[in-house]
Order: sequence, then structure tokens, then C-alpha cells
Amino acid sequence: MGESDTPPRNDQPRASRPRGRGQRRASSPAVVLVATKLRHPVLRPGAVARPRLLDMLAPGHLRPVVSVVAPPGFGKTTLLAQWAERGDLVFAWVSVEEPDNDPKVLLRYIAEALNAVAPIGEEVFAALASPGSSVPGTVVPRLAAAFAAMTAPVVLVLDDVHVLHNRQCRAALSALADHVPPGSHLVLAGRAQPPLRLARLRAEARLTEIGIADLVLSAAEAASLLRAAGIALGEYEVAELHRHTEGWPAALYLAALHLREGGSLPRAAVTFGGANRLVSDYLEAELLSRVSPWQRQFLTRTAVLERLSEPLCEAVLDAPGAGATLADLSRSNLLLVPLGGQGGWYRYHHLFRDMLLAGLHRAEPELVPVLRRRAAHWCAQNGLGEEALEYSMAAGEVDAAAGLLLQLWPPTYAQGRITTLDRWVRWLEERGGIEGHPMLPVLASLMAIVTGRPADADHWADVVDRRQRGDGRPDDPAATAWAYLLRADLCRHGVEQMRADSGEAVRRFAAEPTVLPSPLLCQGIARILCGDPEGGNASLEEAVRLGDDAGVHEVAAAARCERALLAAARGDSAGAEVLAEQARIALRQAGTGDSYLTPLVCATQARAALHRGDGAGTRRALARAQRTRHLLGYAVPYLAVQARIELARVHLGLADLAGARTLLREIDDVLRRRPGLGTLVGQARALRARLAGERGPVTPGASALTAAELRLLPLLATHLSLAEIAAELAISHNTVKSQTASLYRKLMATSREEAVARSRELSLLDG
Repeated sequence: MGESDTPPRNDQPRASRPRGRGQRRASSPAVVLVATKLRHPVLRPGAVARPRLLDMLAPGHLRPVVSVVAPPGFGKTTLLAQWAERGDLVFAWVSVEEPDNDPKVLLRYIAEALNAVAPIGEEVFAALASPGSSVPGTVVPRLAAAFAAMTAPVVLVLDDVHVLHNRQCRAALSALADHVPPGSHLVLAGRAQPPLRLARLRAEARLTEIGIADLVLSAAEAASLLRAAGIALGEYEVAELHRHTEGWPAALYLAALHLREGGSLPRAAVTFGGANRLVSDYLEAELLSRVSPWQRQFLTRTAVLERLSEPLCEAVLDAPGAGATLADLSRSNLLLVPLGGQGGWYRYHHLFRDMLLAGLHRAEPELVPVLRRRAAHWCAQNGLGEEALEYSMAAGEVDAAAGLLLQLWPPTYAQGRITTLDRWVRWLEERGGIEGHPMLPVLASLMAIVTGRPADADHWADVVDRRQRGDGRPDDPAATAWAYLLRADLCRHGVEQMRADSGEAVRRFAAEPTVLPSPLLCQGIARILCGDPEGGNASLEEAVRLGDDAGVHEVAAAARCERALLAAARGDSAGAEVLAEQARIALRQAGTGDSYLTPLVCATQARAALHRGDGAGTRRALARAQRTRHLLGYAVPYLAVQARIELARVHLGLADLAGARTLLREIDDVLRRRPGLGTLVGQARALRARLAGERGPVTPGASALTAAELRLLPLLATHLSLAEIAAELAISHNTVKSQTASLYRKLMATSREEAVARSRELSLLDG
């Protein structure tokens, strides 16, 4: 228990960060970014000037949100890069890619891009780094508020947004569109309409739209492109070529290459009539036939790469000196896009790469995984762990991917990138790559525990148990120690078994190089629940000491909470209050923001505040416990029940019967799933009896929101429909409708907007 003491890793080099005008924040070693994604592409010599379009983008004519939509080859990125180069506005740029379909990844890139312009505040990065933080309820509101508060005008460009299919990513962009500060602009460029409420933005005159009709080249711009390519044509010939290509920039560029290589104008006019298939045919039959056999091989085989550099190309082709070919091709302007920065990184134009990759799959399909394996090896050797993992997955290398995932787990988890970890784990599970790596299911189960997904925690724990029962594989001492700790955490077989498992975990971890506090914390709780408070307190004291010494603050916070509960039980209210405050400080030091431990920490704070008559402090602690209560479920049943018992007692102290009864129902639900929780069973029985004897108004209000309703609440702050919310939560549409109706009733709201506003007043949501 406690994600802070995950297995150690080999430190990985950190990507260089973009330089900004504002003061830079202290960077966590876990933050690894692809720096080229935060720079606009370098303009190539000969790029056609687009004064007509740049006038559309001039200050005074432009609305807050800008949509640039067209198929590949229409110069969307080039136009935006020209706008950035003009220099009359400050740009924050993010080139979106497929791995950015994790809201924490996408929003971190956006935060870093904005922070390079002016500091946006540590609270944004704290929310991003917290595994338990709600993207719609915490991260998006904080980032949107930081964007809205920027005083200097900035243009935030997100290029290639069409690759985003994650619902929370798309909803986040829609929310950002509502918070563009005066004088600034949010620009979304891609092949399809951006994920915005376009009709509303149009009606409010807040949207500038640039499409195919705007991006096609005029006859004058076509002539300029041809001249830049060294092609001299008469006015009539240019007009004919322009007419046949319908001003499509990619077709005109390819026609210029065709003519430069000695092709005829009539052939160019026919070939580039605007059909993508004909362009692909030309690239295949004409352009590639005019380069040397080695260059053709270089182009087709390096198409497996997302980004290219000289040393990477040499490694993938297993040909020293191949990098010189990349340099030659880059000078020829052969549909290579320079990515800027140091190291000479490029990518192929999307149209060109699609064609090259299709050709490679047709001609040499057996070579594709070989090339990707080489790319993975080079990336792993050069500190690009995530790229290595993605190439390994693309090559179908299950064992290599599993090994890389184990190395990448700690830094990726430290960034709060749960969606990315889930994607990697699912990929391995679908290919039978989990059970051969015993630490992976342990880590997956622990991650599910702290992110409030008990069914997933049980699923991965079953995988761990199958291996521990004996599958013929060699024993892994470290994984076995963690497996015992996981079983103790989950407490699926009662507190006596929890006590035995935690004791075995303590013993096994004592033989490891690093002694961790989590086993002692678990042992202390198990002893208390088995009726041995003195023995439990001794283990907890040692867990606090180890947690403080090792900087494992979350475990130290949990241990102090347990000691506070012991102090309160023996009537030491002053000692309980001191320990509760120490637990709050330790959890803040952990830097995880919202955590599955927050409800327990807040419960001890609320109880202390109530005892000293601090009504405002009591309500603040209760509100914070509410917003995170859904993270603490039956995956760690003893903490879930402890926290709810303490919170229910505080609600009773405030004469809030409805809130206390809601918590009791949740306690009963946990006890049905995990019945053998020792002394907590008696405490729950006493609470049930006390509530049965209470009389008073029980009209449910905001304090009676259930954990399920609290889990739903942040999604109501997005632009997702109820059907989309149901899909996001993996529940039925009818369930979402009934939960929403109940939530409205308790918040005394008649609409989503009212419910969200009321929740923000009650500090249940940021914003």
C-alpha cells in the first residue's frame, strides 16, 4: 500500500525542455517530453508565402478560437508555422500524436507549452502528476483557469488534433476553448472537424474557420511555388497546371518535382488532377523511380520511423553512413519535414510516409518487424524508453515490451499517466505477456487500488495468485515479497490472513536491499483489526520512521492517521489532533494532490476540528473527503470502512443524519464484499445502532452524495453527453440518467450548469 515505494528503476535521461520567456518551474526528473513536439516545424527554403491567409490571421480580424481543417497536403502546418515566424504574437505549440490519447499526456504538453511563455502555477503540474486526480474535475479546471489568467496574448496551437480519439482529451480541448483570454487564440488544426461545440462558437462569433477553399493555392501562389522549385513556365501553362490540380498544394509541389526531373507538362497536368490515388501512383512510379536504388530502399525502409535522425536511420538500416543519405534527401526537399532543435530530427510528410509504408508492407512485409526491432533497440540504448516500447509493440516483441514497461512504470506512474499504463498493460495481456513477468500484475493491481478501480485490482491479484500457487517458473524474490504485500493490502480473506500475509511481507522485504515502510503499515493495521492495538502501534511507529527517512510520505501519512485513530479511541484527543495534522502535512509533502488516502486523512482532520469546535474547518475537511471518497473502495476495505466510520461520526456530530446514513450504506456494501474485517465489524454495528436511534430531518442534501454520484460529478463539468459519460464510466446510459437525477435533487439543481456551479461553491470541484 502506498504507490510512493514502488520498485526502483534505472534513471533515464530527461528530454530537453523548451525555453520560455517566463521563469521556469523546478522540473521533476520523472517528466520526460519529446521536445520537438513543443516547437513549430522549421520552414523550408522556397515555402510559398501565403499573404492572403496571413491577413486572415492578423490581429483584429481573428476570433478567439481558430479551426484549420483540410486533408493532407493542403499546407495547414506550413501556414501556421509561417504565422508563428512572423513574430507579432507569442506562440505555444503542441504537435499532437497517437500516444497523446492519454489526457494527462496531452494536458501536460499543453501546460508545458503555456508555461514556456509565462509561469502557469505549480497547482496545474501537481494535479497532472497525481495518479488519483480527476482530469475533468481538477486538471482541466486548473489548466483552463491558468490559460484564462495569462496576461500577455498567446497563440496556443495544437496541430494534428484529428488523431485524438480519447473522450477526455477531446472534452478537455472543448473546455479550453471556453477559457481563451482576451487577445489570445486557441488554434486546432487537423484533417477533421475539431472536438468543439462548433455551432455554439459560431453563434457566439468566437470561431474563425479556415478550410480547403481557403488553403488552395491561387494561380499567383502556384506560380510562386513553381518558381521556387526552379520551374519556369508561361502564364498559360501555369494556369493549366493550376486548373488541373485545383490549387492543391501537394499536387502542385509534386508536379514541380516531376517537371524538375524532366517530366512533361501534359503528363504533370493529367497525373495531378487532384485525386489522392493518382498522386500516390506518381510517388510510386515516377518519383521513386528517379532516385537511386539505395535512396529508394532508404526511403521505404525508414518509413517505419515516426521521427528520423542520422544515427537512428543508420541503426535501423544496419548500414553505417546511411545518415548521409538522410542529409542529402533533406537538402533536396524530398517531402521531409525538419522538426527543429538539436540532433537533426525529421519526419516524412504524412502523405509520403503513408505511401512509403504501404509499399514496404507490399514488397518486404517480413522486414517490417525487423526494422522496428532495430529502432526499439537504438531508442532503448539512447534514453528514449517510451519510443523503444512503442516500436517493440509495433514489432510484436512481447517480452521486450514487458521488460521496457517494467523500466518505464515508475516514471510514467509518477506523471499520473494511468491511461498510458493501462494501454501498455492491455496490449501485453492480450498477447499473453503478463504472467511471465511477475512484477507486472502486482504493479497493475496496486495502480488499480490507488486509482479507485477495485474490480481491476482483484483481476490482477488473481493473476498474481495463480503464479504464486506454482506455475513451474523460477521464483522471483522481490516479486514474491510484493505479492504478499498486495494480498495483505486487498484483505480478501479476512484480517487474520491479512496479518499473516503482512508478516510474511515484512520478513521478505527485510531481506531486500531497501527496507520499505508499506509492509509495516499493513502489519500495524492488521494487528489492530485483530485486537492487538499495542502491537499495531509499534509497527505503525516504525512505518512512520521509515517513511519519513525514505521520503515515502504517503505511507507515513497513512500510518499517522492510524495512530490518530488509536489515540482518539483511548481518549487522547490532543494527541489525535497532533497526529492528524502531521498526517495532513505528510500527504501534502507526497505531492500527489487528490489521493485514495485523502478521505482517511480528512476524516481525522474533521474529527479533530469538530472536537475543538471549528465548524468551518470541519466542513472543509468533509468537502475534501467527499471529492475523493470514490477513490477509496473495497480494494482496500479496511481503509474504506475506517474512513467512512469516522466521517459518519462527524456527520452525526453535525446532526447530519442523511450524510451519515449514506456513508453507512457504503460501509455495509464494503462489508458484504469483504466481511472479515475484524474490529471494524463491531464498530460498524455500533454505528448502525446509533443511527437507528437518531431522530431528525433526513432530507438528503449535498452531504448525501454517494461515491458513484461523486465519481460522475466531474464528468458533468465537461461537454460530454450522458451517453458518452456512460461509455467513459463503463455503466449503462440509464444508470447515468438516474444518478444524474439523484445528484440534481441533492444539489437542488435543475441543470448540469447549476449542478456544476453548486458543486464548485461546495468545493467538490475546482474552478
